[in-house]
Amino acid sequence: MNNAIAQTTALLSTCALLLTGCGGGGGSVTNSPNSTTTNNTTTNTTQTTTTSGAIPIGIALAQTSNVALLGQEGFVGARIAEKYFNSKGGINGTPIKLVNQDTSGDEAGAINAFQTLINKDKVVGIVGPTLSQQAFSADPIAERAKVPVIGASNTAKGIPEIGDYVARVSSPVSIVAPNSLKAALKQNPQIKKVAVFYAQNDAFNKSETEIFQTAVKQQGLELVTVQKFQTTDTDFQAQATNAINSKPDLVIISGLAADGGNLVRQLRELGYKGIIIGGNGLNTPNVLSVCKALCDGVLIAQAYSPEYPGEINKVFRQTYIEQYKKEPAQFTGQSFAAVQVYVEALKELDKKTKISTLPLDKLRTELNKQILAGKYDTPLGEIAFTPVGDVIQKEFYVAQIKMDKDGNTGKFVFIK
Repeated sequence: MNNAIAQTTALLSTCALLLTGCGGGGGSVTNSPNSTTTNNTTTNTTQTTTTSGAIPIGIALAQTSNVALLGQEGFVGARIAEKYFNSKGGINGTPIKLVNQDTSGDEAGAINAFQTLINKDKVVGIVGPTLSQQAFSADPIAERAKVPVIGASNTAKGIPEIGDYVARVSSPVSIVAPNSLKAALKQNPQIKKVAVFYAQNDAFNKSETEIFQTAVKQQGLELVTVQKFQTTDTDFQAQATNAINSKPDLVIISGLAADGGNLVRQLRELGYKGIIIGGNGLNTPNVLSVCKALCDGVLIAQAYSPEYPGEINKVFRQTYIEQYKKEPAQFTGQSFAAVQVYVEALKELDKKTKISTLPLDKLRTELNKQILAGKYDTPLGEIAFTPVGDVIQKEFYVAQIKMDKDGNTGKFVFIK
């Protein structure tokens, strides 16, 4: 998987270098094969295009930093969607082209990526950023520019409320997270004491832990300790020891893949034997390389299942397995779905008014309206949007990590 990700990331970086836009905010999308591009694009030019004459959709996800463990999965899902929908004719005969910008792992990286996609690459809309923490800083830039944004992994409270041009296909943590607690209680009805850990420097994890702590209290369980850490931490001995001394029956972790995986590993090494629930930041197969054999048994709520019987999910799943020899993860499916929403909304809009005749600012505005008005049969199931831009989704799941005997490989096994 790591080799495949490295190859994919290299390919995406190469493609990103080949994709530049030219044109002003009032320019129109053109499909002319004779269109040209420049590396010195400014907002004073009059036309928007890519080197291939395709319709540009921005992908602003993390390719570097510890957040890349999540962002790279998103890139894979988006790339599979690009190839699939272009094979089906793109936007009524015109292909789409993903324009990739690395957000890295902080707010500055997301802001820079958004500004480049909006002002230089002239994309019609953006998928991203990777973290909710980044979204609270970068999404307002798109809102002011009136450029549609679809978050594929932003689940914190308040994301769609950032503005009229901000939506998400990632269901809010308030809906998804409590499902894993219910699953833990089903596995062990004797759970009484709960220890909670969360990354205090990340907006999503602060939001998620509030949901978990509320759910713990609603179940009548005792919250024996709350331990804080940073997403950049690698040593959790003090926090883990403090928690273990409180003798919890259950541990809940809200962090990212690197820090969360290390915390799982250190808890097990110090002797904790109870159930561990991982939050959405640990919801990636990349966490397996961090805690390895000690990942075994971790419960994580899911907004995507490879086993969902929809036709487009069957295609997506088969394509992913053929390339990576394992099941696709949630962030991959959500990024595919985000690109799909753009494609289907653009197709509907093009039927009403040819996209090639619309000024870019008008296209972005009308596209945003069409996104919110549509219904989409995605790998996540059928989804739609509330008027404010939050996803409406019916299907949710819980998976448990099952590690192989070698202690290095494993998979997410969905439990009933």
